[in-house]
Amino acid sequence: MAFVTRQFVRSVSSSSTASASAKKIIVKHVTVIGGGLMGAGIAQVAGTTGHTVVLVDQTEDILAKSKKGIEESLRKVAKKKFAENPKAGDEFVEKTLSSISTSTDAASVVHSTDLVVEAIVENLKVKSELFKRLDKFASEHTIFASNTSSLQITNIANATMRQDRFAGLHFFNPVPLMKLVEVIKTPMTSQKTYESLIDFTKALGKHPVSCKDTPGFIVNRLLVPYLMEAVRLYERGDSSKEDIDTAMKLGAGYPMGPFELLDYVGLDTVKFIMDGWYEMDAKNPLFQPIPSLNELVAENKLGKKTGEGYYKYK
Repeated sequence: MAFVTRQFVRSVSSSSTASASAKKIIVKHVTVIGGGLMGAGIAQVAGTTGHTVVLVDQTEDILAKSKKGIEESLRKVAKKKFAENPKAGDEFVEKTLSSISTSTDAASVVHSTDLVVEAIVENLKVKSELFKRLDKFASEHTIFASNTSSLQITNIANATMRQDRFAGLHFFNPVPLMKLVEVIKTPMTSQKTYESLIDFTKALGKHPVSCKDTPGFIVNRLLVPYLMEAVRLYERGDSSKEDIDTAMKLGAGYPMGPFELLDYVGLDTVKFIMDGWYEMDAKNPLFQPIPSLNELVAENKLGKKTGEGYYKYK
C-alpha cells in the first residue's frame, strides 16, 4: 500500500510540475529593440497598457528622438481621450512615459524581461546576429519575437537555442492606431509561447490573428500580389495608372488605389519584399520581378518620400 501511495504522490507531483511548466507567460516586462516608427509605436502601446518597457537602439540621439515622438503621439491621444479633463490627460502622458526607459545596451537589459520584440532593419543577417547575441543573456523564460513583415520567422529563430520560445509579432503602422497584429507560429513555436503572445496582444488592446510562417503572412501575402497585378495590368497597356486607381476606389471601396498605395508605402520597401519572395520561390508566378518597379527604385524614385514614384509629388 505504501508503494502504491508513493507512486501516486510521485505521479501527482510530476503532473503538477508538467502543468506548471506549461503555464503561459504573463508578459509584464517588455524590451523593444529598434527606436524607429514601429519600435517606438510598440513601446508606446505597451507603456499605455501597464507594461514596463525598455526601448533599445544604437545611440542616445536616436532614443531621444524616439522618446520625443512617443510623447508627441501620447499628447495627441490624451487631447482626444481626455478632452474635458486636461489634467487627467497630462497624468496619462506622464505615467506612460515613466514606464518607458531607454538603453543602448540590449544585452544588459534582456536578463529581466519577459518578452523581446525586435523592430530593426529588414535584414536576415542583422536580425539573426542580434538574436544570437541576446539568446546568451536573456532569461530562460523570455520569449523572442520579430516584427518582420517579409522575412521567415523560422530562419531568424534558427540563430537561437530557443526556437520553441520564438514567434512573429507583426504590428501595423501606425502602431497606436492600427488594431491588427499577426501572430506567427513556426513549426517549433510551443503552444505555451503562442498563447502567451495572443494574451499579450489582447492586453495591448489589439486584435490578434494567427498565421503559419508563410511568406508575407496574411495581409502582405494578399496585398502585395494585388499591387503587383495592378502594375502588370498597367505595364501591358491594358489601363492607365489613374483609371486603375479610380476603379479600385470606386468599384471596390478601397480608400487608396494600388499605385497611390505603392507610392505611400515606398517602392523600395515593396521591391525588397518581392525580391525576398522571389528568392524563396522563383517559380511562383505571383513573385516574378516587376520591370517598372525595378527601374523606378534604381532611379531612386521611391514614392512620396522622394517626391516621385509612379506619380509625381510637389
